[in-house]
Amino acid sequence: MARRPDLTTGPARLAALVRSSVPPMHPEGLPFVGASLAVALLGRRSRWVRRAALTSAAANAAFFRHPPRTPPVRPGVVVAPADGLICVVDEHSPPAELGLDPTPVPRISIFLSVLDAHVQRAPVSGEVISVVHRPGLFGSADLEAASADNERNSVVIRTPDGATVIAVQIAGLVARRIVCHAHAGDTLSIGDTYGLIRYGSRLDTYLPAGSRVLITNGQRALAGETVLAEMP
Repeated sequence: MARRPDLTTGPARLAALVRSSVPPMHPEGLPFVGASLAVALLGRRSRWVRRAALTSAAANAAFFRHPPRTPPVRPGVVVAPADGLICVVDEHSPPAELGLDPTPVPRISIFLSVLDAHVQRAPVSGEVISVVHRPGLFGSADLEAASADNERNSVVIRTPDGATVIAVQIAGLVARRIVCHAHAGDTLSIGDTYGLIRYGSRLDTYLPAGSRVLITNGQRALAGETVLAEMP
């Protein structure tokens, strides 16, 4: 019988500690880190170029980090689709381009700074009913107008119980690229990674009417773990 590695001492313990402390990188970050490392190699004779390129590689690796998360197991909850600061808790009509009932429903907005992990995760389990991208502006994502004016991508998810939850990726002042790997007909489990936004952004989550919101403005959220609300 094979022996388990001794994780109390030695290189194996160090490797295990590194794996548990340093999150992996999302594949979307590989071109950016690779390009920075290539510049560092080509410009290795110049201290300034080498240091700037290595700094860029480290910054991109940190930005595109993809930390593991453990979603809650209790039924009927909606988790945060992104890391960041809760900046809006109100009621608002879903994005018009979705063609849904315009009656206002609970909405929770999360602002992501460049220091937050920028992967997006499914707020609930269910079937992706539609994915709709709408071009727009690139204003500061922490402003109220960002939800209406900025470029955005909406993912409509229907739970097995028939509830509809909408996660809207919104580009920001620096963010110029919304990535979404979800498509209509896909099945997502709560906490699954489905996309990201590059360099600062916002996530709006529209909840079913009658949901009980469990967070307030100013709280910080962890994607896939922080419970935003309980559905009716």
